[in-house]
Amino acid sequence: MDDLDRKIIRALNQNARKSYREVAKEVDSSVTAVIHRIKKFEEAGVLKGFIPVVDLESFGKNIVAVIALRISQGKLIETQKKIAEDDRVAAVYDVTGEWDSFVIAYFEDRQDLNNFIKTLLSHKNVDRSVTHMVLNVVKEERRILV
Repeated sequence: MDDLDRKIIRALNQNARKSYREVAKEVDSSVTAVIHRIKKFEEAGVLKGFIPVVDLESFGKNIVAVIALRISQGKLIETQKKIAEDDRVAAVYDVTGEWDSFVIAYFEDRQDLNNFIKTLLSHKNVDRSVTHMVLNVVKEERRILV
């Protein structure tokens, strides 16, 4: 990845709806070069899609939870895949340390969270969990500087 590639990604990070012409002007390159590189990024899996950044509270998702899980030995991937199928789950991570996995999920209310936790704990491979409710979001950003 060269300097022009990084400039193109930065321009798209600011606003993925920019036209190829706008991106080319911003990065001081030709429209053809920008189109070629963006297509190359997509084919290589560098760009995995262009998605809107949604205010989840506008859709009734008022609670964010970070859930630490201890999962039965040898069942990590299988269990994580099952948990990831739930639409409320935004992320499932393998982690180092005391816990095996962290789940980030969004809920409408405490009852929705409660139901999710009970479903998690009923899974035969989830040995233990600790749930943290987010009180305040200081920063939540998917765009990473490159």
